[in-house]
Amino acid sequence: MELLPVIKNRPIIESSVPRLNHPTIPSFENKPFIEANTIEVNMNHLKNDCIIPVFSKDNEKTIAHQEFVEVVQECIGKTFKRETIENPEIRVSHQIKGRVPSAIYKPAKELLDEERTVYYERMAFIIRIPSVTSVIDGNRIALTLGGVRAYNQENLYNKKTYEKFKFFIGFQNLVCCNLCVSSDGYVEELKADSLDSMKSKITKVISDYKAIDHMRTLKDLANYNLTEHQFAQLIGRARLYNYLPKQERILIPDLLMNDGQISTVAKDYYTDESFCRNAKGDINLWKVYNLFTQANKSSYIDTFLNRNISAFDFSNGLIKAINGDENYHWFLS
Repeated sequence: MELLPVIKNRPIIESSVPRLNHPTIPSFENKPFIEANTIEVNMNHLKNDCIIPVFSKDNEKTIAHQEFVEVVQECIGKTFKRETIENPEIRVSHQIKGRVPSAIYKPAKELLDEERTVYYERMAFIIRIPSVTSVIDGNRIALTLGGVRAYNQENLYNKKTYEKFKFFIGFQNLVCCNLCVSSDGYVEELKADSLDSMKSKITKVISDYKAIDHMRTLKDLANYNLTEHQFAQLIGRARLYNYLPKQERILIPDLLMNDGQISTVAKDYYTDESFCRNAKGDINLWKVYNLFTQANKSSYIDTFLNRNISAFDFSNGLIKAINGDENYHWFLS
């Protein structure tokens, strides 16, 4: 399927590309969209084995992880009725041990097994639509939606108020499971105080998302190349970036990758089967972008999407550098 522009706030799908069935989709079992210190869980575990944190001053419950996922599923189902929609892939981190309310005052050593429970401070998920795809530089990408919830960004010691979520609609590279997200399809702080308000805001993000523009920008990356010398300059400058004096760094576009991730990019330039240099040492910016998003898989859940957006903006900034932009040119000088 190729996404057409939004018409009357409804994404329209054109049957110009053969529809894909599940047997043709690669296996994702060993390719998570984020790694770091996360583990994969399912909806049943979240619903039946995990407690739901509350706001301590009024004991009002928070919007649970599974409720967030279910709201996104409902919005996708209503918007993409004719498409293949996969089950959510859910990953969590920062396990918080808990107890049932009836055991709130028991000493830890006296807790019974049925009084012990758990929840996760951070949760990220994606939902793929594998029947809406395109191909960039030989890599098939599929429309993908998802979100992040991080309780560490909430004030649970107060009364219930608007809760914060991250939501995106973009694409996933099916070769490596790297996410391709732009600021156009991303809400860094989606505030909701109810499931209904969440549905409304998510539906609007989906409707406003300019899929074709995003796709064209991604495809354009494959039209620009860095020489081995330019790539070496990029890596060196990227390593210097975080140590620049503040007054100098604010004059240069943001790069949110840490030193370890930049080292991973450098290593994969030589070793990654899908995105390494060619025989001459050249590498196109689509591959550079994927080296960044691949390295970003080591980010914690609460910083993962912001760094993914940074990788997209930075990779497009390199096009500006090649075309003479003075700001981004610092990274290739």
